[in-house]
Amino acid sequence: MMEIDSFLIGFSVILLICALTSKLTGKLGVPALLVFIGVGMGLGTDGLGIIDFNNAHLAQMIGITALILILFSGGLDTEWKDIRPYWKEGLILSTVGVLLTTVLVGVACHYLLNLPWLESLLLGAIVSSTDAAAVFSVFRAKSMGFSKGVRETLELESGSNDPMAVFLTVGLIQLISLESSSGFDLIFLFVQQMIVGAVVGVMSGRWMRILINKIKLEYEGLYPIVTVSCVFLVYGLTQKIGGNGFLAVYIAAVVLSESTFIHRKSLMITHDSIAWMMQIVMFLTLGLLLNPTNLIPIASKGIIIGIVLMFFARPISVYLSLLFSKFNFREKTAISWLGLRGAMPIILATYPLTVLSNAQMAELFFNLVFFVVLTSTLIQGVSIKPVVNLLRVSAPAKQRPRFPFEYVSMGELKNDVSEFEIPHDSCLVDKSIAEINLPDDFMILLVRRNNEVFAPRGGTIFCSGDVLLTIAHDRDLRAFRDLIMTKLSDIEEGQKVSFPQLDSDISTEIMS
Repeated sequence: MMEIDSFLIGFSVILLICALTSKLTGKLGVPALLVFIGVGMGLGTDGLGIIDFNNAHLAQMIGITALILILFSGGLDTEWKDIRPYWKEGLILSTVGVLLTTVLVGVACHYLLNLPWLESLLLGAIVSSTDAAAVFSVFRAKSMGFSKGVRETLELESGSNDPMAVFLTVGLIQLISLESSSGFDLIFLFVQQMIVGAVVGVMSGRWMRILINKIKLEYEGLYPIVTVSCVFLVYGLTQKIGGNGFLAVYIAAVVLSESTFIHRKSLMITHDSIAWMMQIVMFLTLGLLLNPTNLIPIASKGIIIGIVLMFFARPISVYLSLLFSKFNFREKTAISWLGLRGAMPIILATYPLTVLSNAQMAELFFNLVFFVVLTSTLIQGVSIKPVVNLLRVSAPAKQRPRFPFEYVSMGELKNDVSEFEIPHDSCLVDKSIAEINLPDDFMILLVRRNNEVFAPRGGTIFCSGDVLLTIAHDRDLRAFRDLIMTKLSDIEEGQKVSFPQLDSDISTEIMS
């Protein structure tokens, strides 16, 4: 048995290697998950042989636990006001898009690989979803932006399409193993899981905000323990009552991120660190589960599936799903190419290993999925920058400046504290604070302009890119957000730019 000091030395070295090489992968454009998987494969049986690991069930449990925390962190980092205009596109991609990808890959596998229909569709379902961990990590590492709506749609899709993929995978496994004979039962189960997951997610996000603000712990370090416990509780209870835990966790995080809660900055940083730790552990574990020599015999089949997925199934599913959307052809193509595969397909590939009686078929699926994920993620991940530049959907990276301190007290929260960034085309640009007639209880506490932070006065002029730290009633904050987002081109000549009089029955001011 390995001594504890040797284990700790080895584990710390592995973590350091993964953390340090992620800096290099960011510059090269290679997703960090490939490095983590590569380290796991190198330490496994076919590599240095340091770790002998072949427990698919344990790998599945580690992967699910990691994905829960990764989804929660991604949800916290997602701003609902940004993704709200694209919720329909994200929802269609996460349901119809996943279904179309499953069918298209399944048909290809049936005719090109001579697999039975159900098994072909099962393989399509496993690789059908984009991966939140891969998408979030690549977007965070890239020093570039995308056309309006592209990133937001991809983040929403990757955070919410796991339920559909899980449903299709589990349902097809049940049909193959004859545990379920009715497709209608599976459809009903999916609808139930989506509705229950969404409702529990919304309720949990609001409940977590109240709990965090009211619990008043003596030590700040205990708050991450509370939030992590809540995350696992939300997932577990949602699964128990027939909902989808992944969806509930992601929605709960998005709802929580849109509210004001104490220690917000430190909690978000902590969960980001936890998410990175779980990514490393998850991909290391999945890498250990694979024997690289098993990839050689199925390389040709893996290349075929990868080509079908990247160049046919994913693009067709995106074009059809977004047929009536406001995205143009170039933006749809970018959304198609940026839909990275990652941990979720590999974790789903462990389901047949633990359930199907045909062990040879289950192992073939796992190796094929692993090969497809590795190749498609490598090709797509490396080529993101040149592809988006070629499609002309790149844009300057949106900076998300934050005030470098916690600004919510431990006392009763009668008003909400929020930050707003003034767009370049806002009707407030070149207007003074005094001109817009803010309510008496609406306060702009600080303004961040470039690298300078200062307290504003009534004569302070709003500039493009200003970040405002405000405190006011939630209703007034929503009205102020609408005012900020009103474009100068929408203002009629001679019309006064002013805060809307919300208490008036008839208002001539600017309203949303």
